[in-house]
Amino acid sequence: MRIVAGKYRGRVLASFRGDDVRPTSDRVKESLFQILGAKLVGARVLDLFCGSGALGLESLSRGAREAVFNDVSRDSLAICKKNLAALGVVAPVTCLDYRACLSRATGKFGVVFADPPYKMDCAAAILSLVAARGLLEEGGAVVYESEREENAPAGWERYDLRNYGRTKIAFFRQVQGE
Repeated sequence: MRIVAGKYRGRVLASFRGDDVRPTSDRVKESLFQILGAKLVGARVLDLFCGSGALGLESLSRGAREAVFNDVSRDSLAICKKNLAALGVVAPVTCLDYRACLSRATGKFGVVFADPPYKMDCAAAILSLVAARGLLEEGGAVVYESEREENAPAGWERYDLRNYGRTKIAFFRQVQGE
């Protein structure tokens, strides 16, 4: 696993061993970040299920001004912190359930990455909390990775959906005026 583009391009990231963890492949990551494009430049990013921190670090490499990393797993956060240190990045890191993280988050984000374990079904809950707390800046996106085709709840629009074999990435934005 490596940083695909930008300031840290080509840097190899520490990753997990075993079949329990499913990092986003470089091919999927490249496509995901091409879709986000200029939305990342100067953005504040939340990597809600950060694992190794790959999505947040890729965002920083491509011009995000800040990335906030969260995971409920201490083992994941140890890998994430190792990757942050290897790149010399100082960033907020929390060890919270996604609900607690979103409930405690402050400020607004340009992009929220939600890549939970595939067995979790939490897209609607995440979108609901983001909306209720006003965490997404105007024009921002919630990027949700799963193996299911996620639909947009009321107040949200799924403006893009990409399929990469078992992996599906849905891009959501809030509908203005709702």
